[in-house]
Amino acid sequence: MDRLTARQLFDAIGARFGLRWLAGMRGENRAIEIDTSMERRPSMVGYLNIIYPNKVQIIGSEELRYLDALDSRQRWETVQKIVGSQPTALLVTKDQAIPSDLRESAEETNTPLWISPKRGHELLTYLQYQLARMLARQTTLHGVLMEVYSIGVLITGESGTGKSELALELLTRGHRLVADDAPEFTVIAPDVIDGTCPEMLRDLLEVRGLGVLNVREMFGHTAVKPSKYLRLIVHLQPQKLDAPPNDPMTRLTGDVGYREVLDVQVPQIVIPVAPGRNIAVLCEAAVRSHLLKSKGFDPAQTFMDRQAHQMRRLPPW
Repeated sequence: MDRLTARQLFDAIGARFGLRWLAGMRGENRAIEIDTSMERRPSMVGYLNIIYPNKVQIIGSEELRYLDALDSRQRWETVQKIVGSQPTALLVTKDQAIPSDLRESAEETNTPLWISPKRGHELLTYLQYQLARMLARQTTLHGVLMEVYSIGVLITGESGTGKSELALELLTRGHRLVADDAPEFTVIAPDVIDGTCPEMLRDLLEVRGLGVLNVREMFGHTAVKPSKYLRLIVHLQPQKLDAPPNDPMTRLTGDVGYREVLDVQVPQIVIPVAPGRNIAVLCEAAVRSHLLKSKGFDPAQTFMDRQAHQMRRLPPW
């Protein structure tokens, strides 16, 4: 989502924070747009700032006291500056009494004016999180997103390589499905990608020959998960019989690399697919190996260190 209107934001957080819409109802289409918000100096939400106005202006006790301390002319000019910056919404905290001039100005300029019983820091923390999630960059990748050994694993490959069959086998081995065919990914932190399932595909897995299966009904509620952070990509690649032999280092370390997803480098392991290979076992082993490497244990490097140590012990020729 690259655009969020005041109405959409109110509907998303209104029930959680007991929001009431007091004035400026005709401004419900005012929007926070990601392009303009990223170019602006201020954040999308914050306490009242007249010099660098935020898109959602939180007005707490100190802000109201500041307005009360101004003389009549300065107060009028300040209120006009607040509504003149065309914020997406003004949010008053702790059910405080709203000054009549602020309410009237909001109504005249179609500026949404909300009030909540919650404290300012609660609203600020949650709004920052909610806006970051709702306006974050998203993409859809072809594959099956699974939770394998507690980490998010995206299984990719060309059509017919057995992604859904592998997912079905992993389900029978106690792992969990997040999304089949078209998982959606969102950047929620500089190096964290969250994967979710579109509403239309939730709980469903399509397997050639069997059709569409409802995983929740077949394997139980614990067999599905609504979301998972993407930590590893397992790419299935058909093994060609006439292909040249693998590079010796690739055989030693595995076909390991990285794939860029939303500007984040995600580790990728390529598993050759051939008749007779147990891909589910190989996938589990790949995940276990990745977990060990993330903790600093590299078996290939250990083997090379042992070999180098043994060569140093050999007498000269």
